[in-house]
Order: sequence, then C-alpha cells, then structure tokens
Amino acid sequence: MVLKVNPNRMELMKLKKSLKLAQKGHKLLKDKQEQLIRNFFEIIKANKELRKTVEEKLIKAYKSFLVAKAVMGEEKIEEAVMMPTLTTDIKYGKQQIMNLKVPTFDVVTSGEILSFGLSGTSVELDNSVKIFSQVIRDLLILAEKEKAIIELANEIINTRRRVNALEYILVPNLKETIKYIGNKLNEMERSNISRLMKIKNMVQEVQ
Repeated sequence: MVLKVNPNRMELMKLKKSLKLAQKGHKLLKDKQEQLIRNFFEIIKANKELRKTVEEKLIKAYKSFLVAKAVMGEEKIEEAVMMPTLTTDIKYGKQQIMNLKVPTFDVVTSGEILSFGLSGTSVELDNSVKIFSQVIRDLLILAEKEKAIIELANEIINTRRRVNALEYILVPNLKETIKYIGNKLNEMERSNISRLMKIKNMVQEVQ
C-alpha cells in the first residue's frame, strides 16, 4: 500500500532512511526471536528432565515411607514428626534471560523434621524425609523453569508480531511508496525536459 506522502525528493530521502531503519530493526528482532526460541526449548528440555527426576524421587520417597509405616506403625511415625525443629524460609529473587526478568526461588532450612530423642525410627523413614526435603528444592526449580517458559512464550509471541508487522506491512509499504515517488519524479523530470525542449524550439523559431 502506498503511503500518503508528498511525492518530492525530500520525502523520498526520508522514506529511504526509514526503510533502512525498518530493515535493520527487522533483522535485530528476527535475531532476538531466534535466540528466544533457542532459550525456550533449552528450558523446556531441562524442565522435562527435572520433572522426571522429581517423579522418580517422589516414588522412591513414598515407597520408603510405606516400608517405614509397616515397620514402625502409624502412631510411631506421627510421634516422630509431631514436634519438628525444622524451619523453612523461601527466598524470592530474579534472574535475567535476555531482556526478561524471571523469578527465582531458594529454600533455606535449619533444624530437623523429626523430633529429637525418639528411638525406634527406621532408616526408611529417615530416607523418606531426606528425599522429600530434596524434592522441595526441585519443585521450586520447576516453578522457576515453568514461569520462565511462560514469560519466554509470551515474549516470542510479541516479538513475532513485531517481526511480521515489519516484514509484511511496514517494509513493503515503504518500498512501494519509494517506487511510487521515484516513478512520479521521473515523470515530472520527463515532463520538465519536454517543456524545456518546446521552449527552446520556440526561441529558435523566433530567431
């Protein structure tokens, strides 16, 4: 589509400059989009692997817990976890992926989840509790990655929209308008030359 501008040389120069900037912007956005997509799939892969690890740990922890329950009995397990000295603090931060800021989580624990001074706790219960503690950290990392995936997906969509606007609307319109003005200026040039030739011929005839 030809833009509504005055067909003169000054406008032509401005449009050519705008075209160069639009093409440069398109390349930068295209490069950004490709890098975003690479980061997106890298995080998806890491997220998938971590999710699998978490599921395996949870299965292992649950099996250990069932064995502990069978050995110790439900009442003894309840006593073991009734008065934990464990304190947990989740720290929130941010990390930057390209121009995006995505949340980070870190868990800081101190003390023990099992009550002190209890005898008769099984190794299976200790193992189960230990694995569950590790899984908490992994779940926070999963939350980080899944939030990053959402943010990257949104940024990819926005960047693609801008790339398409430049590639399929602005750049073609600028090129078409530049061509239109160029043709108009050529027509005016030919018309001026023709008029000058006529004037020259008239002057010669008078002489």
